[in-house]
Amino acid sequence: MIFFTLFCYFALMVAALAIFLFPSFRDRVLRATVSISTAIAFFFIGIGRRLGFVSEASFQLMRDSGSGVRTFAVRHRYLLLSGMGLLIVPVLLSVTFGSGRVLFFDDWAATSDPKIEALLKGEQLVPPQPLPPEVFATAEVEQIRPLTKEGSRDWAVLDVDFRNRLLLVYKIMKEKHGYDLALLEGYRSPERQAKLAALGNTVTMAKANQSYHQYGLAADNAFYRNGKLVISEKDPWAMEGYRLYGEAAESVGLVWGGRWSFRDYGHVEYRKPGFKLSRN
Repeated sequence: MIFFTLFCYFALMVAALAIFLFPSFRDRVLRATVSISTAIAFFFIGIGRRLGFVSEASFQLMRDSGSGVRTFAVRHRYLLLSGMGLLIVPVLLSVTFGSGRVLFFDDWAATSDPKIEALLKGEQLVPPQPLPPEVFATAEVEQIRPLTKEGSRDWAVLDVDFRNRLLLVYKIMKEKHGYDLALLEGYRSPERQAKLAALGNTVTMAKANQSYHQYGLAADNAFYRNGKLVISEKDPWAMEGYRLYGEAAESVGLVWGGRWSFRDYGHVEYRKPGFKLSRN
């Protein structure tokens, strides 16, 4: 990229010197620029006339005024060339003496969000301390999410990129919204997936090897308050937390289960580029 930038800079400098040092070349460049610009303008005006957007009288007036534009441009060619120079030179100086990177709007939008910036910088986040096993074995948890006590909560077996994004969601929820999250289940073996699928569609609709859990690219999470897991959707505090949790997850590129027809508010997954999940 730097070689291409230098080449463009060199070509523009040569053209600028030729324009200012050789009057005949300068006149040719100016006339060619005016002619091309006028031709392009008349091309689109002609289309507008054929489509009925421009009347015949207006078209004739524009065409007659075109010669006046050419005359004005030729007469004030030095002023126009100076104006072009004022527009081009600052950009060239910025590229030459700056960082070598022009910041476009898309670049600004992609790096202005501190959550995305943290991902781009490779911020190293540490998983929270594991909760006592009995927290996941209560009657309330078992009623809402059967067999949760048997799930894997090992962060180390999750996909690295997914893990970092999920940990960033944990950080956002804690620091920005005051919610503590707890990992209910991350990686899930095909055998366990089949076991859960056998419990019915109210538990999961995915069979073995049909879930991102089997590839370390999904996790089920809940809120942790006063020493207990809060999973119930009937709790207004939890439902507001799920809404914020979904926003945070989507902001770092994760898919939130709360938007599915089969609502799974605690579920997030990462549709990793280059990875295709087979549903067969």
